[in-house]
Amino acid sequence: MSPATFDQPTLLQRIAPLFRGFDLPLLLLVLALMGIGLVAMYSAGYDFANRFADHVRNLLLAAGILFIVAQVPPQRLMALAVPLYAVGVALLVAVAVFGITKKGAQRWINLGVVVQPSELLKIAMPLMLAWWFQRREGQLRALDFVVALALLALPVGLIMKQPDLGTALLVLAAGLSVIFFAGLPWKLVLPPLLLGAVGIGLLVWFEPQWCAQGVQWPLLHDYQQQRVCTLLDPSRDPLGKGFHIIQGMIAIGSGGFWGKGFMSGTQTHLEFIPERTTDFIFAAFSEEFGLVGNLVLIVCFMLLVWRGLAIAARAPTLFSRLVAGAVAVIFFAYAFVNMGMVSGLLPVVGVPLPFVSYGGTAALSLGLALGVLMSVAKAERQEPEGLPAPL
Repeated sequence: MSPATFDQPTLLQRIAPLFRGFDLPLLLLVLALMGIGLVAMYSAGYDFANRFADHVRNLLLAAGILFIVAQVPPQRLMALAVPLYAVGVALLVAVAVFGITKKGAQRWINLGVVVQPSELLKIAMPLMLAWWFQRREGQLRALDFVVALALLALPVGLIMKQPDLGTALLVLAAGLSVIFFAGLPWKLVLPPLLLGAVGIGLLVWFEPQWCAQGVQWPLLHDYQQQRVCTLLDPSRDPLGKGFHIIQGMIAIGSGGFWGKGFMSGTQTHLEFIPERTTDFIFAAFSEEFGLVGNLVLIVCFMLLVWRGLAIAARAPTLFSRLVAGAVAVIFFAYAFVNMGMVSGLLPVVGVPLPFVSYGGTAALSLGLALGVLMSVAKAERQEPEGLPAPL
């Protein structure tokens, strides 16, 4: 009797296990945002050589990183938390000592290739804090939250010194979300919120006198102070510092309900919108697709944030819950700050719109963050290894 023969598995059968456990709603939302980004970039970047092709490349690289990181179990990610944080902080110190300066900001370092280390902290920071609270699970004290705030303050301070307020805000949001989800008491949350509300009220009330008299505000560089003054009154310098905000609001308003149509944005193609493929691409998108297009985009981001929080709620360990929740907050912060600054509701701080704005470093860091979230989603369907199951 001849020995039994077995059919060789096909390529599809070999790679199918790699996709097993992927969260389909999350994947569809990411693909939808990437599709919107491609449409917006084709129009906004039409006059830029290779801008659309480069954006396609960046999205493919982001998708590749998402797929690779999704294969790494959360317990392995936890083992990488401390090394990633240490390397990130060390690189930030190196940037402060001998970094590359561009446009008045010292944010880059040459490691054979020019990199921006602050981008690494967007995911290393929540991983580090989640690792810390996982280690302290069941015995949290007030001192543990103080240590977490110190771990957060170090990289945020180094990033603000570069200066890079936009990235500092994103890292701060990611870190504070982990601390809050870990169980920070409301009695410690409310006082800073109240002080912030009072500070904003005083700023709006005294802004005309402070800006007109050139009063120097503490903790802000001159250009950051000018951005706040411009936000509160763009007409102060309509052809200079207020030009970005004014043109962004004109483009958004001129789109109306349905928009002017694909490739038909006059503000966009007559080059009135500054940075129309990067920070202000939302204005170009709004002009061509109007309120309807904006609602579709906003709903996609809202669903992505909701899906991230749903994954966090079902995660099998504290570490996974905190990291997944932080990724959801990161995407909310990106979208909220970008749309807010383009609409004239927030100061211009240089935050891209995820998967829509042009930018390789941001796309890669967002792909990494989503890969971590997908890894947590996959772990929901199997027993966690190496970490204690929740009671």
